[in-house]
Amino acid sequence: MDEIQSWFNSYLPHLKLNVLGEETLNTLYMTLVSGALSCLLGILIGVALFLTAKEGYKEHISIYRMLSFIVNIFRAVPFIILIILLFPFTKLIVGTILGVNAALPALVISAAAFYARLVELALREVDKGVIEASLSMGANLPTLIFKVLLPESSPALISGLTVTLISLVGGTAVAGAIGAGGLGNLAYLEGFQRSHLDVVWAATLVILFIVLCIQLLGDSVVRNIDKR
Repeated sequence: MDEIQSWFNSYLPHLKLNVLGEETLNTLYMTLVSGALSCLLGILIGVALFLTAKEGYKEHISIYRMLSFIVNIFRAVPFIILIILLFPFTKLIVGTILGVNAALPALVISAAAFYARLVELALREVDKGVIEASLSMGANLPTLIFKVLLPESSPALISGLTVTLISLVGGTAVAGAIGAGGLGNLAYLEGFQRSHLDVVWAATLVILFIVLCIQLLGDSVVRNIDKR
């Protein structure tokens, strides 16, 4: 035990494990909460895009173009700029522009727009024969969505969600650097600004570990549900 403590003090002299643990939990909180909300919102928008597109079940080109324009705008704006632009909105609904909860609006809006486009692409890959068969048997809109479209596209939806969650981890790091907390905050304020490279490396390795776990979990789920 003394040797381990000695090694720790030699190679990571500025790192406090309790702080690392707390900021890791903050990063996981931001990622999971924003990921869940982005998933729900992204599926809602993605399904709407698919249904209102040309030759869609509820074709409505005006609605499709409006939704597509909004999605493209939020996908195009760099995340750090989006955070700044949303400061008034964030303060209105959260009450502050600092802390883990203050990062959620920008994370959700950015990720939902990204995931919505992936959902639309996943739904377009569903076999049209399956859709036509369900419609010929009298399937209504809810049945088409929840019994056909979403189940048939579930492997692609999970893959897209995996990519989205990984991008959210990166987003939390950016948000952390401007006061949101999490591992990005630890790496920037406690590590970079104070020239404590051991803290930077520790935070980076934990982020990489989180990303790896998300990727492995996503791949495992896709393999289990993909029946092709």
